Amino acid sequence: MTRVCLVGSPDIDLRYELLSRETAREALATYDLAKPFENTVAVETVSLGAAVALCNDLDWYLQRFAEGAWVLEPSVDESEWLSRTLATAVRDGETAPADTDRYVTLYGVNESDLVEPMFVARTGGPLPEYDLRDVDRTVRVRVTESEFEA
Repeated sequence: MTRVCLVGSPDIDLRYELLSRETAREALATYDLAKPFENTVAVETVSLGAAVALCNDLDWYLQRFAEGAWVLEPSVDESEWLSRTLATAVRDGETAPADTDRYVTLYGVNESDLVEPMFVARTGGPLPEYDLRDVDRTVRVRVTESEFEA
């Protein structure tokens, strides 16, 4: 199963914003909603294509209420998420799954709160640990080169 995690913008209750609007509510109606981190909404889809399609269906809401949309595709990596842009590039055949691991955003997690990201590039060795502050764990999100440079 492919997972999608929608990350809300600060000071916005993402779940409320999505479920209070008919079109978004209908797009999410067939999914069991989860909350892996504070101010997130996550669902399991049947494929990478379905995950990207869901994000596309929710695009209007994501642009207004979300900081990002992540996709966890086991055929690419079991533990590292893909940004929506990178997931779309993989789905469309523009980027090979093996070529997705160069640029990574590390998010620290305290309890269930995501804290500010740290941007790293793989250079052959292991990724550095998240070190902007003490955290309980780290979430890795692979991003495109343009997202990394932004």
